Formats: sequence, C-alpha cells, structure tokens
Amino acid sequence: MAHPLRGRDFRLLFGARVLSLTGDAAVPAALALAVLRATGSTSALALVLACAMVPRLLLLPFGGVAADRFDARRVALATDLAACAAQAYAAFELLSGEPRLAHLAVAQAVGGVASAFQNPTVSPLVAGTVDREGLQKANSLLAVANGATALAGPALAGSFVLTVGPGWTFLLDAASFGLSAVLLACARVRHVPLPRRSLRADLAEGWSEVRSRDWYWSSLIAHSVWNGAAGVLLTLGPALAIERLGGEGAWIAVLQVGAAGLVLGSLAASRLRPRRPVLVANVGLATFALPLALLAASAPAPLVIGAYGLAMAGLGVLNPIWETVVQRTVPQHALARVTSYDWLLSLGAAPLGYTLAPWAASAWGPGVPLTVTAVLVGGSCLATAAVPGVRRLSLDPPPVQPPAASASVQVQ
Repeated sequence: MAHPLRGRDFRLLFGARVLSLTGDAAVPAALALAVLRATGSTSALALVLACAMVPRLLLLPFGGVAADRFDARRVALATDLAACAAQAYAAFELLSGEPRLAHLAVAQAVGGVASAFQNPTVSPLVAGTVDREGLQKANSLLAVANGATALAGPALAGSFVLTVGPGWTFLLDAASFGLSAVLLACARVRHVPLPRRSLRADLAEGWSEVRSRDWYWSSLIAHSVWNGAAGVLLTLGPALAIERLGGEGAWIAVLQVGAAGLVLGSLAASRLRPRRPVLVANVGLATFALPLALLAASAPAPLVIGAYGLAMAGLGVLNPIWETVVQRTVPQHALARVTSYDWLLSLGAAPLGYTLAPWAASAWGPGVPLTVTAVLVGGSCLATAAVPGVRRLSLDPPPVQPPAASASVQVQ
C-alpha cells in the first residue's frame, strides 16, 4: 500500500489543511485578547464568539448539501477565500489602532459561515484523493496535524500578541487561508455528482443515511455527550486547578499533556486495525470519565494530568478510525451531508457544557457537575456496545456503490 503522502493530490490537501489549521489554532487566543484590550468587557467577547458560533451551527447541514451537490473541492476553495477576506478585514481593523466591535463581530460571523460550509468538505476531500486502503493512514495524518497545530497555535498567538499585537495573528490566519486556497486549486478530487432536486430532498436524504445506520446515530449521541463533557471540564477545570492542584502551571500542564496525548493517539491510530473499530473507539472515548471523576474527587495533580492525557489519546485514536469507517461505509455522494450532522451535534453540545457548568457549580459545588458528567460520558460511550451495529461493524465492509443516477465520477 502506497503512503498517502506519495500521492500528489493528497499532499496538496494535507498542506492546505495544515496551513488553515495553524492559522485557526492561533486565532482564539488572539481574538480574546484583542476584544478585551479594545473593550475590557467579557460580554463583548461573548458577543463576538456568538457571532462566529451561531451561523456555524445553523448552516452546517446546508454546507453538507453544498459540498455533495457542487463538489467538495470547489466549496472548500470558496470558503477558504471567504475566510481569508474575513480575517484580513479583522486584521486591518485591529492594526488601525481603533478596532470597532461591530466590525469584528461581522468579520467573525463571515468566518463562521465559511466554517459551516468548509467543515463538511474535509471527509469527501480525503475520500476523493486517497484510495480505500490508505484512508486510515490519511485520516491519522490529518489528526496528527490537528493535534500538533492545537499544541503550537496558542504559543504562536501569544508570541505575536505580546510582540507585534493581535492584528498580525489575524493577518497570519488570512494568509494561511489564501495559501490553502492556492493548494486546493491545484488538487484533483474525485466527485460523484448528485442529480438535480430540491434542497429539502437533499437534506432528507442525508438524514436518512444517518438514521439508517444504528452504529452511526448511537455513536453520535455518545460523541455529543463527550463534547458537552469537554465543555464542562474546560469551564470548571482552570479554577479548580488553581485552587486544588497547585496553581496556573498545573492547568497548563493538563492542557499540554492532553495535546501530546491527542497527537500520540492519532499516530497510534495509523497502525491499529481493530476487528470492531467503532466499538474499540467508543470504549477508548469513555476514558474521558477519568479526569472528570478525579478532578471532582480532588485527586493529586499528577493523576489528573495523566488521566487527561490518556483521555485525549483515546480521542486521538477515535477520530481517524471513525472517519475511516464513515468514508468506507457511507456512499461518497452523501458523505458531506452525513458528516455535517456529525459536526452539528458535536459543536452544539460544547456550548451547552459551557453554559450549564457554572450554573450547576454555583448551585451544588463543582464536584456535582463533574461527577454527573463523568457518569454520563462513560455510560453513553460504553452503552454503544449494546447496539448491534456497533458490535458487528467490521473495518473492511464491502464497498457501497452509488445509485445509478449518480454513477459517473468526475475529477475536478
């Protein structure tokens, strides 16, 4: 089996993803500092973040339809250019010295719209540039890149913000999207065109593909609970680390070990060939209950840090295996729509965790929401073992043929 990076088109896709992920990983820290410097208000920061998140959530299913109907490469190229323009505008607004909150909010809203249409394109782009046997290794490479950029992004943002200001971080992000668009323009991606029909019919077909697979929708429920639990941990964790684990350095260690675990898990996933991939991945995901329970019990810092690293390694293993199974079992002409529902449930659950965690902690103390969340995430992930499709699904199912009306494949 040839390594995916030996293929020209996947190399271009991989380079494009590394560029856009690097810029995106640096922006959140720069955005927070920029808005707080300009306004001194956490409410203003919440408004700007909401302007990016709300359109992203609302438009994800439509992004899946666009990627399946109009070709994932073209949609990804258009979203890169839109995101480039939005972040460049935010950069010039910040570099002007007098940034206006409304303008930053609009720029982030445009970026949220671009993200809603871009996220569903990733899986069909991989499936359209890599052969069937190389999918898991390709997904693992992308997961490693995601983990590495998540680890390096905040440090990059911090160095830019403290030396030349946050505006240059946004300019870096704009440049990364521009270069990503150039690489995507040079790539060729296999595409299965859809027959012309209504938007409602396209959305319904995508949901039908999700609903018809018990292993898929049951796992999505567990993954959604995991994302909500991550929101709880990231909301309550910093204060508890300062209070119980020894200070800010302990929380930084938690995040750094977690990022390292994510990268190591992603690397390991490229070599794993479990007979029951979804079952193994979901059991690994259940380990996220450990850091939640240990933090609730005021366990020593090394135990909490190690447990979080293990949990993130479980996530690193899950992501490439999950993507590979989805790409091998879902027809390529519906892949973007199916993954858009995955993104919708995952992204929608995290803000719920952010919102409920402080309220529950103020009412009953932080130990209660952490313990309840640990039980929910561990129980929901392990409960997928009771689903027949999860237990029976093999890593190498027979290939799924597209419908006759969509049988022609185009290379864009």
